[in-house]
Amino acid sequence: MLYWLANLSDGGDFFNLFRYITFRAGGAFFTALVFGFLFGRPLINALRRKQGKGQPIRDDGPEGHFAKAGTPTMGGLLILSALLVSTLLWARLDEAYVWIVLGVTYGYAAIGFADDYAKVTKQNTKGVSGRTRMALGLALAAVASTLAALVHPDDLAWQLALPVFKDTLINLGFFFIPFGMFVIVGAANAVNLTDGLDGLAIMPVMIAAGTLGAIAYVVGRTDFTQYLGVHFVPGTGELFVFTAALIGGGLGFLWYNAPPAAVFMGDTGSLALGGALGAIAVCTKHELVLGVVGGLFVVEALSVIIQVGYFKATGKRVFLMAPIHHHFEKKGWAEPQIVIRFWIISLILALIGLATLKVR
Repeated sequence: MLYWLANLSDGGDFFNLFRYITFRAGGAFFTALVFGFLFGRPLINALRRKQGKGQPIRDDGPEGHFAKAGTPTMGGLLILSALLVSTLLWARLDEAYVWIVLGVTYGYAAIGFADDYAKVTKQNTKGVSGRTRMALGLALAAVASTLAALVHPDDLAWQLALPVFKDTLINLGFFFIPFGMFVIVGAANAVNLTDGLDGLAIMPVMIAAGTLGAIAYVVGRTDFTQYLGVHFVPGTGELFVFTAALIGGGLGFLWYNAPPAAVFMGDTGSLALGGALGAIAVCTKHELVLGVVGGLFVVEALSVIIQVGYFKATGKRVFLMAPIHHHFEKKGWAEPQIVIRFWIISLILALIGLATLKVR
């Protein structure tokens, strides 16, 4: 919205700064960060009053988690509120990609909120049925994938772009929609599975968002795309503003989510943020790079799939407990040790993902 202040500029004054994505991204970051610090404690107090016993703890979970009983959930509302306010203030609202990503983010937030609400009110860990959540998530992802394909330039629409092999495009045709659905739904659920320890999910989300934001900025500029030999996707640069706001809101949330957490993100936040990452990847034509940048989330999801599949086939377990972060807890690793090491892994994977822009 503030972008339109650039119309007041004569080309050499303060208002001209609003033309620059980097300036507005900085504004979005600080707006979201300040929002998180200002409203974090009041929101946590309100959630504690409303929820009473807080998020229910799994009976079969690691023993150390029982000490967390009574901690309120739905803390993702803090991130999402800061993200929405900052994006609406600082991003160009005439860019379709901004609305596609916002639609996915807050659509998944609604699904997660319903799930968290059911868990808190019924005081069990079941929540909304998995089939219902999946059906709604698939529907949202189908709409987003279709809209992204329609907005993409004609030479990129319905195409799969390959990292490293930058001149290669694979025409998926109609199958681009189910592919995009897989990316968005997979990212949402993978982040949701990762959100099991204090601070574990939010930092990798911010790292992945920062990486995808940088990619969005690059592929939205003709000069950078020509130099790096990647595909030009006009309009995606505004997603850099969105990701900057996400990082600012995420840091504000981490202030309260750092061990011992005063609030949990809940499905409200994890599904929404995972869906946002998937939607950005689809919009920027970097779906496969997301698999690298978000490799930690992929491993977490695969650990659950492997555990469930192997148990059904043999009656035995591969891991002491899934997702895999619980496996390391069972092995005696301290929670901060797991969290920080997973952060390091996420940062390394993000750097590898960024390197794909330069490799020819």
